[in-house]
Amino acid sequence: MATTAGRQGAATATVRPRVPLPARLADPVPVGLAGFGLSTFVLGMIQSGLVNKSALPVVLGLALAYGGLMQLLAGMWAFVRNNTFAAVALSSYGAFWISFWALNTFYMDKIPAKEQNAALGLYLIAWGVFSFYMWIISFRVNLGVMLVFITLWPAYVLLGIGTTSGVMGLVHLGGAFAIATAVLAWYVSFADTLHNTVGRQIVPLVPFGDKQVDEPPAGLEEFEPVSHGPGT
Repeated sequence: MATTAGRQGAATATVRPRVPLPARLADPVPVGLAGFGLSTFVLGMIQSGLVNKSALPVVLGLALAYGGLMQLLAGMWAFVRNNTFAAVALSSYGAFWISFWALNTFYMDKIPAKEQNAALGLYLIAWGVFSFYMWIISFRVNLGVMLVFITLWPAYVLLGIGTTSGVMGLVHLGGAFAIATAVLAWYVSFADTLHNTVGRQIVPLVPFGDKQVDEPPAGLEEFEPVSHGPGT
């Protein structure tokens, strides 16, 4: 009897609290920003005129796989992490890249040739409107993220107006803004990845408030790993 009770007591003592799913998920923001940055950089190089338009098919593969599906998944993980800003941004731009791939692969030739530029311009300007209000909200996140959006919404608007009007100078300027957006997105991705890997902030993101790009849902801090090193 005593032996049985002792075993039961030992088993009870080794039981650990179940770790909630959000606390088991890594920060999805860095990979989402990496996919966004890389896809935007390659497309920006073409739109700025630095690379010939014949290279566009290479963007479509990135748009579907990295900028699209991977970023969409990162957005879904951000929903679980209770990071509303990242969830809305990453899932939306993941959907943008998937729609960009689908538009160029399946649907553009269904639009009359003389109306294609106007349709594409409308598409880009509408994304500029979305990016503008995300820029306003980014003032509650940090300087790094705010700079991503302050270059992103002009990129969409310039590309949209330039495409609609046929003014290639505006398209090239929009491409230059897109390149700047990509570099800034990579910077935030690098800073956040480094932070989560070494466990301390080394590369500054300059938060505007007390909230970082990603933080665990309230009440889950006790489940967060103590170390963020490669071996954890």
